[in-house]
Amino acid sequence: MRVFADFDGTIARPDVTDVMLQRFASPAWERIEAEWIAGVIDAATCMRRQIALIEAHPEALNAALDEIELDPDFPAFARWCDEAGIKLAIVSDGVDYFIHRILERHGLGAIPVFANALKTNGSRHTLEHPWLNDQCAAQQGVCKCAVTRAALRPLIFVGDGRSDQCVSQIADVVFAKGKLAEFCAKTNRDFVAFTTFAEIQAGVASLLSRSGVKNAPVAD
Repeated sequence: MRVFADFDGTIARPDVTDVMLQRFASPAWERIEAEWIAGVIDAATCMRRQIALIEAHPEALNAALDEIELDPDFPAFARWCDEAGIKLAIVSDGVDYFIHRILERHGLGAIPVFANALKTNGSRHTLEHPWLNDQCAAQQGVCKCAVTRAALRPLIFVGDGRSDQCVSQIADVVFAKGKLAEFCAKTNRDFVAFTTFAEIQAGVASLLSRSGVKNAPVAD
């Protein structure tokens, strides 16, 4: 069994990239966002152009990232997965540095993260896409389908937004809220609604119980 979870709006309460843009970028980031929503540019282009607008030294970024709150039940869920032999990973179309900083503050730095890569030079920043897939229909910086497709089954996915729509179609079990829940309902894709990771832990525990698998070895 493998669990992949989105980060922004799912594990972290806010969209962390939006918080950083609001604090450190010029208002032009909102125009770029509008172009993406309108379909004028793809998601990867949108992210690169927005991140390039951020002007902040790492110390300022860190101070802002240290204010970000997680779902309060996520740390306990992560520990429970480890104890139950369930491999947990984060797959996000957000920014790796932001995610790692927040996880490490909560003692969760060992969780694997698949995300866009931030490169910093003083107060200026660029974004690279190590998990880009040119064949990805959504043209996101991180192709979540490509990252998760070869994972150990059953594959459980947890998400909340537009970047999670494609991967929700190949997961065995989907926990969804927000726009992802709306998409699943509209496309008749079975999903489990959730508010917090305590509910997800209960749901995954139920799946383990029904399958008769406990403390199973895990593999990529």
